[in-house]
Amino acid sequence: MTIDYDAELMLRVGQDDSASFALLLDRHRPAVTRFIQRKIKNQALAEELSQEVFLRVYRSRHTYHATAKFRTWLFRIATHLALNAVRDSQKDAWHERLSDWPPSGGVWQISDGRPTIEERLLREVRLNEVRQAIADLPAVQRTAVMMQRYEEMDYGEIARTLDCSESAVKSLVFRAHETLRHRLAHMVPLESARGTAGALLRMAS
Repeated sequence: MTIDYDAELMLRVGQDDSASFALLLDRHRPAVTRFIQRKIKNQALAEELSQEVFLRVYRSRHTYHATAKFRTWLFRIATHLALNAVRDSQKDAWHERLSDWPPSGGVWQISDGRPTIEERLLREVRLNEVRQAIADLPAVQRTAVMMQRYEEMDYGEIARTLDCSESAVKSLVFRAHETLRHRLAHMVPLESARGTAGALLRMAS
């Protein structure tokens, strides 16, 4: 069986190769931290949980088997810790995907071709609605959508990460999109979104 480069590095870590572990950290810790932060909306805690992820990786060095892609295995650990943190804190990180708007201390400038104050305020209201709708999705649906949309994972990789079937992942994503589409249907004409959940997710990007 051909194994990926990261799995090879992890096998070297199993031989107590500290340089290989440092390389894995450099390659994956930023993405893991971002992934967790999107779910828990707490930078300090995301950093802490990211450390815990790689601590668990290191502790598993002697029992690790390259039976799946290293990235899949790694994100399975990250997902487990992040979901536990969400359940414990009742917080959600989707809000951080929307940058502060309007800018702090900013001054409204009105000129030809630019949105009016009313239009900007209305857009902020809509963004908040999208943000809240995403936050209200069941945790596992949010996770599946986030992996597909922001981590660019395919159904197979999401299924392996969440330890479920591809059909289950497709069902999770479909239900999430349907929930968003129905809940935010009143916004579609205003945003020219044509009723697609994908367009609503783009608003939150």
